[in-house]
Amino acid sequence: MKKVFVLDTNVLLHDPGALLQFEDNDVILPITIIEELDRFKKQAEETGRNARQVSRKLDELRQKGSLIDGIPLAQGGMLRVALCHRDTLQTLPPELEGDRGDNAILAVALELKRQCDCPVVLVSKDTNLRIKADALGLVAQDYETDKVNVDELYTGTAEVLVEAEAIDQLFKQGGVPLSAEFLPNQALTLVDMGNLSHTALAILDGASGKAVPLGKLPHGGVSRILPRNREQKFAFELLLRDSIALVTLVGKAGTGKTLVAIAAGLQKVAEEHLYTRLLIARPIVPMGRDIGYLPGDITEKMNPWMQPLYDNFDLIFGTQNPMGKPSHWRHGHEELMEQGLLQIEPLTYIRGRTIPKQFLIVDEAQNLTPHEVKTILTRAGEGTKVVLTGDPDQIDNPYVDAASNGLTYVLERFKREPLAGHITLHQGERSGLAERSAILL
Repeated sequence: MKKVFVLDTNVLLHDPGALLQFEDNDVILPITIIEELDRFKKQAEETGRNARQVSRKLDELRQKGSLIDGIPLAQGGMLRVALCHRDTLQTLPPELEGDRGDNAILAVALELKRQCDCPVVLVSKDTNLRIKADALGLVAQDYETDKVNVDELYTGTAEVLVEAEAIDQLFKQGGVPLSAEFLPNQALTLVDMGNLSHTALAILDGASGKAVPLGKLPHGGVSRILPRNREQKFAFELLLRDSIALVTLVGKAGTGKTLVAIAAGLQKVAEEHLYTRLLIARPIVPMGRDIGYLPGDITEKMNPWMQPLYDNFDLIFGTQNPMGKPSHWRHGHEELMEQGLLQIEPLTYIRGRTIPKQFLIVDEAQNLTPHEVKTILTRAGEGTKVVLTGDPDQIDNPYVDAASNGLTYVLERFKREPLAGHITLHQGERSGLAERSAILL
C-alpha cells in the first residue's frame, strides 16, 4: 500500500538526497522546513552545505510544477509542500500549541492522517519529536536508509575448522582453497579439527579466492612496533598489502588502531618510499563542552586536536621525554614534517582536493557522517591508500550514532569489495588500567 512520509528538517540536513529515498510513496515537506533550511544554509559546515543542496534540488523540481499541488518523482511518488494553517495548529494539545517548527510538523502530519486513507508516517531523527508524535497517535520512524545493524557489524575475522593437511598446504604451496565462502581480504584463523591447539593465521586473497598466509613483518617490527595480539597482526597485514586501497579499523579505546595505522604508514612512506607522504586528518569535534576559539595560527590552533597523534609518534620514536636532551632535540613528528614526509591537518579543508600517491589516515572517523566520508574517499587520487580508524561507542558528533556514522557505513558498504579490508580490534594494549576502564565503565 502506498504511504505518505512527512519529513523533518533534520532528515534533509543529515542526507540531502533523502527526498528521493522513499520509492513510489508520497513525500510531504511542511512549509516550516523551508524556513529552517533558509536558516541553516548560511552555515559553513556540513549542515549548511546540505541545506543549500536541498534548496537547490527543490528549486530544480519547482520548474516541473507546483510544490503545493505536488511534483511527480521519477520513482513514481509525489513530492509536495504542505502549508500549516493556524486552525490546524489549534488542533494540537495545549502543551504543543504555538508556531514552533516541531509543532507545525506534527500539525501537518495529523491533518494528513485525517485526510488520507493511506498510512501517514512521520520521519525524524529527533527522538523527542518521535515520542511526541507517538503520543498523538502518529506513526513515527527514524531515518534508517544509511543505518547499519550494529549488533551484526562485520568484524573482518573468522575461525575455520580444517584438516591438518590444509594447514600444511597453506605454508608449503602458499595458499589453500576453502569449502566455505568468505569475504575478500577477510582475516582467517585456520584451526586443525583434530588438534584445536594447532592453528594458522591466513587472509582470503581477493584475486585467487584462496586462503594465503600472512606476510612476514620487517625485522624489528613495523616502524619499531610489534603486534601484541592476533587482531593487530591482521591489521598490519591489511595495512601493508599494496593491493588493498581502503582499510577500516574499529576498536575500543587502547586497542592500538591509530598506532598500527601510523606505524604502517611510516613504513610505507619513509622506509619503502611507496607513497610520497603520510597524511593524517581528524574531524574537529570536541568531547564535552568546547573551550571556545584557540589563539595563534592554524598550526597552533590544531595542536590540542592533534596531540593524540603526536603522542603516537613520540611512542614510535621514543621521544616522549625531552628532559636531559640536547638543545636540537625535537619530537618524533617534527623532522618528518620538515622533510615533507608527514602532513597533519583537519578535515575542514579537504573538499575540492585531489590526493594522489599518499597514505591517508582519517582518525576518529566515527564522528563523520556518511556524506563526509564519501567526500573524503572521493578525494583519493591514483595510488593513494585510505585508512579509517575509530570507535562507534565514542561518538561526540550529535548528528550521528553508532548505526549511522560514516565509519560503520563505509565498513558495511565495502566489505565485499576486493580493494577493501576491515579488522575489529578487541584487546586493549594501552595499559591494564585503560583496558579495565574500557570494560567496566
